[in-house]
Amino acid sequence: MKNIFRCFGLCAILSACDASATDNNGFIRELPEEAIALAAPNQNLQAVELPEDDNCYWYQHVGPVETTMLPLLSNRGRRICVQREI
Repeated sequence: MKNIFRCFGLCAILSACDASATDNNGFIRELPEEAIALAAPNQNLQAVELPEDDNCYWYQHVGPVETTMLPLLSNRGRRICVQREI
């Protein structure tokens, strides 16, 4: 039950974050501390975007063959998303 309240609290915190400040490539200039704290290791936190169509963070993965956007995941393997105000 505590985890449910933590989740709701975190959603409220992340929904207050403004990801409108982006660089020339469309990546968020300064990722919110809450998202950084939730993110699992080995993800590129320097190239993250927040598309309006799904409200979840995506990071740029540069692989040996291609560069692609992947969902930013928490340590528990869940996507990190925000709740937008209507």
